[in-house]
Amino acid sequence: MAQNGEEKLLAMARHIAKTLGHNEATADDILQIFSTFDGRFSRDKMADESDRDTPGAQFDLTLTSLHRQLAQYLTVDHPIWTDPADSASFLDGVDELTAAIRYWTPMATDKGIRACLARADELMQQTMLRVVEEFRALMERGGEALDSGLAGNYAFDSDEDDGGVRDIGDDNGISIAHPVTSYDIIIDALPSGTINDLHEIAKRMVAASYGKECSHVYSNCRRDFLEESLSRLGLQKLSSEEIQGMSWSDLDEEIDRWVKGANLTLRVLFPSERRLCDRVFAGAQLASAADLAFMEVCRGVTIQILNFADAVGIRSRTPERLFKMLDLFETLRDLIPEFEEQFADQYSSSLRNEAVIVVKQLGEVIRGIFMELENLIRRDPAKTAVPGGGVHPITRYVMNYLRAAFRSRDTLEQVFEESAVEHRKSDERALPASLVVQIDWIMELLESNLEAKSKVYRVPALCSLFMMNNGRYIVQKVKDSELGVILGEEWIRKQTAKVRQYLVNYHRSSWNKALGALKLEGGMITAAFMKEKLNLFNMHFEEIHKVQSSWIFFDEQVREDLKASVVETYRNFIGRFLSLPELGRQPNKLVRYNVEDVEAMMNQLFSDSQNGGSGVGRK
Repeated sequence: MAQNGEEKLLAMARHIAKTLGHNEATADDILQIFSTFDGRFSRDKMADESDRDTPGAQFDLTLTSLHRQLAQYLTVDHPIWTDPADSASFLDGVDELTAAIRYWTPMATDKGIRACLARADELMQQTMLRVVEEFRALMERGGEALDSGLAGNYAFDSDEDDGGVRDIGDDNGISIAHPVTSYDIIIDALPSGTINDLHEIAKRMVAASYGKECSHVYSNCRRDFLEESLSRLGLQKLSSEEIQGMSWSDLDEEIDRWVKGANLTLRVLFPSERRLCDRVFAGAQLASAADLAFMEVCRGVTIQILNFADAVGIRSRTPERLFKMLDLFETLRDLIPEFEEQFADQYSSSLRNEAVIVVKQLGEVIRGIFMELENLIRRDPAKTAVPGGGVHPITRYVMNYLRAAFRSRDTLEQVFEESAVEHRKSDERALPASLVVQIDWIMELLESNLEAKSKVYRVPALCSLFMMNNGRYIVQKVKDSELGVILGEEWIRKQTAKVRQYLVNYHRSSWNKALGALKLEGGMITAAFMKEKLNLFNMHFEEIHKVQSSWIFFDEQVREDLKASVVETYRNFIGRFLSLPELGRQPNKLVRYNVEDVEAMMNQLFSDSQNGGSGVGRK
């Protein structure tokens, strides 16, 4: 009797639902409301016998069971993954829900199935929200477990001479710094167990078409780790405006930190992140999610590194900045293989291309600096001269600058060769802007500038001495550096010949008259004749001694050769003169300067040679 009463009650409930429901979906919602008030109104009991074998009813029963299985985990206030049994049961429910949606989706033309699919999608959304929470919680807890010194093994310090990596810990808990001889280091940022759990979750999210969401939550967590790592390296997140406003001394220090940080990031941090990403998203079906996650993790840090180099490059292109520009260029250029390896997938290709672009831009900056060096030479006032015809500061600056720059000869050749290639691509008739052409042009500008400066000296001998001093200084700097390899032996021979000619000109306009007076050629040599020649020598020599005592010979050997030549010529002349019988018993009284006097006066000639010079080098 009770059973008949329950059947009548259920029949009445079904009738009410069908009467009030405007369509099948609304009636289904009303039945759902009834079931919440009384267990007797459960959906399987409320269904008509004729409806229970339909596909929609079967799907409905499956959904009801899955909702019951999953709902208990969607509302708990503690992490599901604290209990292996709970996490396994939860994942089983996710698998069944995913399989059900995949199975019934092709039959969505049926209204009942379409309604069930809508409910299934809603349940999946609720489930994925909880899955995301669990995924994030696992990553955070795993990161905290290994947070002491980057996975318990490494800490980063930009002030370390070993490149910034310190191995942490011995049995006594003492930190010991070990020099890094290789970047072949992998940081395990999460425990293996956590990685396995994350992998299981990632598989479910990708299978449920939530791969992008999984990549996003993963990247959000790991991005914080990378940014913290860069902060530990001392790399500040600076805007272009902040970089433009920094003093050069502060910027130099920042560049040094950038060089260390960029190397460690590309050679250690990114490979470690790639390895972790590939483990969490292991498998061909998860490969796309792995690539997306890795790109999102590394993008911000990569842009920070590239933006710094780019912003430094657009600052003033004064010649002194060349050496830091070379540091930036060489570091980034050497890291291009790392960019190509780490960012080989479709999502990261833009980062790889951006790195190549910044390297090219830094190359343009380096070429621009050499153009600025040309302008500096052109602008150096032609009327500026140095006392005594010594080596001019512009000569010292340019040659020491080039000598220091050519410690990076291979890099400079690469920069100018790439420029030549680009010119040939755009214009086949364009002359190649090779390094040899560039340096040869700088040398021509310097020589022209020196020739203009030499005109300031009104005395021809001093003009020639100035050109000889500067020419010999240039040749010496070229021969003693990589410049000699670039300019070649032929260039050195030509310049050496010019220097010799300047020396000849100096002799001709300065010493020829004095030494010519001491020459004794064929014919009658009388005491009166020789005395006249001696007086003529004395006049010229005294004038030279008076004028040239403050003149400068850069080349000490040439100076000593000149002294020896004058003294020897005078000694020979005086010997002949004093041997003449007609001079009487005291011929020395006729000689104003004996050989020792001339030698002493020659030693007083010329200021100390300027062999030194302010060098230019990397600071």
